[in-house]
Amino acid sequence: MGKDEGSFKLVGFKNFVRQNPMSDRFAVKKFHHIEFWCGDATNTYRRFSWGLGMQLVAKSDQTTGNQTYCSFAIKSNDLQFVFTAPYSSNIDQSNSKPPHPAFDAEDSRRFFAKHGLAVRAVGILVDDAAQAFDRSVEGGAIAVLEPSVLVDESSGGKVCISEVKLYGDVVLRYVSKIGYEGPFLPNYEAVQSVPLSYGLVRLDHAVGNVEVLEDAIAHVAKFTGFHRFAEFTAEDVGTTDSGLNSMVLANNNEMVLLPMNEPVYGTKRKSQIQTYLEHNEGPGLQHLAILCFDIFATLKEMRLRSEIGGFEFMPKPPPTYYKNLRNRVPDVLTEKQMEECEELGILVDRDDQGVLLQIFTKPLGDRPTIFIEIIQRLGCMITDEHGKAYQKGGCGGFGKGNFSELFKSIEEYEKTLEGRTQA
Repeated sequence: MGKDEGSFKLVGFKNFVRQNPMSDRFAVKKFHHIEFWCGDATNTYRRFSWGLGMQLVAKSDQTTGNQTYCSFAIKSNDLQFVFTAPYSSNIDQSNSKPPHPAFDAEDSRRFFAKHGLAVRAVGILVDDAAQAFDRSVEGGAIAVLEPSVLVDESSGGKVCISEVKLYGDVVLRYVSKIGYEGPFLPNYEAVQSVPLSYGLVRLDHAVGNVEVLEDAIAHVAKFTGFHRFAEFTAEDVGTTDSGLNSMVLANNNEMVLLPMNEPVYGTKRKSQIQTYLEHNEGPGLQHLAILCFDIFATLKEMRLRSEIGGFEFMPKPPPTYYKNLRNRVPDVLTEKQMEECEELGILVDRDDQGVLLQIFTKPLGDRPTIFIEIIQRLGCMITDEHGKAYQKGGCGGFGKGNFSELFKSIEEYEKTLEGRTQA
């Protein structure tokens, strides 16, 4: 799907008309998990657990018979993160029982050396992981893991997983279950740990940075059938210094949202997307947006831990931002809530359907690459056919009105890095 076909054209936020053609090539339910590949799974999972308020629920390591790699799963409500690191290749692995049927320790080491701490897999729950794989490959996806059935020895429950390439070294992992009720995947051992939660609910969207947006969007849309949910151009979201182009893909129920960004050129400063691509050594997952139902309570807990093993946040906008905020959302937020937004550094935006509250962490590791966004969406409540109320995906948008504030923060952060480098 190239430019010569005239099939891809960014029209910008104001001119984009949202439509849902219900075009998925296979049945998709929701995000299932995110897997990070790292150099030390034990300490990495503990930091995320403490910083995000996510409880350890399952593990696979030497104590469970896995001599190939160490892996920990943490959870908060419907949000699941997994952290995996390989053991030494000198260890006898002849009787190893790793859960993942095709884990390659050398590939994992190369991945970590190339990208640093980064996301390897975006897991989505589907009706049939074998069918999702077959139809994706028919649609042009690059196969990574053919459908493999994992059996839980204690219950007999089964999980089928398969993988195709998403972008860069990131895979899209399909997961489907048959009678499995375990904490993560078969051959992970359940862990009874201290209850921990700061109110995080689920993954809202997973954002990738790519070199050429047209090619990436066309490719993923073709093999998944996902439709275009939103878009932003440099004119919509840039600053005078730098910018990006962005498009969001969504599945039929719009619970799986996959935005992708590309850098723009010719600006005063290098686009942050280009900086990411250089430090990540290619395309990859830029940030994870996590939904909560009380962002004020969640952030108070997270900020308590920012300086003691948690995550730091980007600098707050200037006071004028919050003065203007009182003219933008007086019908949605109380004065007390607006004061809390200023105190905690929360950004606020709205679209024609709802309101978005959001805040961004600084990069999670050594490199200026992956970070986390904490969000709360207000409005867009509808009722399904069973009478259950739920919130439409993407309610309140993606913070288009706040992109310039985020960019300014990132630009100032990058300037501090440049200064230290030059000193």
